[in-house]
Amino acid sequence: MATFGTLSDRLADTFKNLRTKGKLSAADVDGTVREIRRALLDADVALDVVKEFTGRVRERALGDEVNKALNPAQQVVQIVNEELVQILGGQQRRLEFAKKPPTVIMLAGLQGAGKTTLAGKLAKWLVKDGHTPLLVASDLQRPNAVTQLQVVGEQAGVPVFAPEPGNGVGNPVKVAKDGVKFAVQKQYDTVIVDTAGRLGVDAELMKQAGDIRKAIDPDEVLFVIDAMIGQDAVATAKAFQDGVDFTGVVLSKLDGDARGGAALSVASVTGRPIIFASTGEGLDDFEPFHPDRMASRILDLGDILTLIEQAQGAFDEEEARKVAEKFATDTFTLDDFLGQMQQLRNMGSIKKMMGMLPGAGAMKQQLDNFDEKEIVRTEAIIQSMTKKERVNPKLLNGSRRLRIAKGSGMTVTDVNQLVSRFEQAAKMMKTVAKGGVPNVPGMGPIPGAGFTGGRGKQQPKKKGSKSGNPAKRAAENAALASGTKPATDAAASGGSGFGLGGGTKPAAAPTAEEMAALTKFLR
Repeated sequence: MATFGTLSDRLADTFKNLRTKGKLSAADVDGTVREIRRALLDADVALDVVKEFTGRVRERALGDEVNKALNPAQQVVQIVNEELVQILGGQQRRLEFAKKPPTVIMLAGLQGAGKTTLAGKLAKWLVKDGHTPLLVASDLQRPNAVTQLQVVGEQAGVPVFAPEPGNGVGNPVKVAKDGVKFAVQKQYDTVIVDTAGRLGVDAELMKQAGDIRKAIDPDEVLFVIDAMIGQDAVATAKAFQDGVDFTGVVLSKLDGDARGGAALSVASVTGRPIIFASTGEGLDDFEPFHPDRMASRILDLGDILTLIEQAQGAFDEEEARKVAEKFATDTFTLDDFLGQMQQLRNMGSIKKMMGMLPGAGAMKQQLDNFDEKEIVRTEAIIQSMTKKERVNPKLLNGSRRLRIAKGSGMTVTDVNQLVSRFEQAAKMMKTVAKGGVPNVPGMGPIPGAGFTGGRGKQQPKKKGSKSGNPAKRAAENAALASGTKPATDAAASGGSGFGLGGGTKPAAAPTAEEMAALTKFLR
């Protein structure tokens, strides 16, 4: 997550220094706690929160749970993770619905925090959860706030109650009350009231927000805070808590490049839980806040549970089963490939999904260089093909590929690469579907696979002579190549160390001339 990128890098570097130590001394713990303190302060976390956090970490790190651990460094990481969960709120707090509908949710916060957009995000999330929300435009101060809420409501597919044009015209308290009455009449089970904000905390803002709260008696008052405002988040949160009193916090703009101290401060300082987090500009970039998962992301331990939930929401299980059958029967086509790509795109940003994997911090540069539009280009190429070409890519000769390249605005090389990737992917998935071991291009078979009983199948020894004599080695290899068993003793070998004898028969007696030459040589 971009907001905590710097903090994650600092903490990762701190823990890296601990992994080389078999036992931690008090000096090691103090040095680690000092680095954690600096990292948190640089991230704009409130000073009181930092003191309390590092104090608990130091106390636990010097205790028996670390001294007796087999891996002290991992134990310290676990302690930091647990303490991070605590300052982020501990347990997840879900939205509380009224026993008798409608459930009234009031949004409060400073101008620019993203309340209006967040109202649409919350409404769309509620629709997915089976609710029927109504948006109420009670922000009558900010220019075009009512129009913006209507546009957001249309995008989310949610009705908007907006009897007043806004831009300084109308009574926001009356609009809020009438909106709740309208929801009761039309049987909407949830009402989301968007209220006005100011550029700073002032008495007029607090009085108006307080009057709306008294008039509609909301079940939830959500304080929307910009995660990018740093230390000001604490003062703003305290002011709203004293003036309006909210029941939960929503963090917006968590996809920004700010330091994110607000997220680590507001829950601890106010005692109110963070319920939702906004992670992007799209209406689907909205998720319930899980303190344990957020702590894992900050420490680069990944967030697999959120990734699985997003995948389950985007992928159709029945469709996945059909695709698996097509892999097994070798009937997987480019049409199926296109469908899988589109489902992947429905999950949202690929970068964000990759960022949820454990150790994603080590791939930061690769993630930054990843082009999200690659899926769009792939779709354009496949959609430029005819139905027959998608079913049978072998029809794609040179002229067809040129036509597809021109139709999709790509090059022939791009088309060739796509077809090659598709064929490799189909081949790999077919192997997996049949229980085999995929041969990853450029890597060969996956290491450790294809074993029986936990032991690898012994590779046959390479046949050939091991003799240190080049002449003998050549003769033995030639014999093996011809199917003749090479000689193994000196008498039957293809030659001795002196070059006497030859063939596979016993050597004949030397001639008189050979004996005379030998006698002359020995003299």
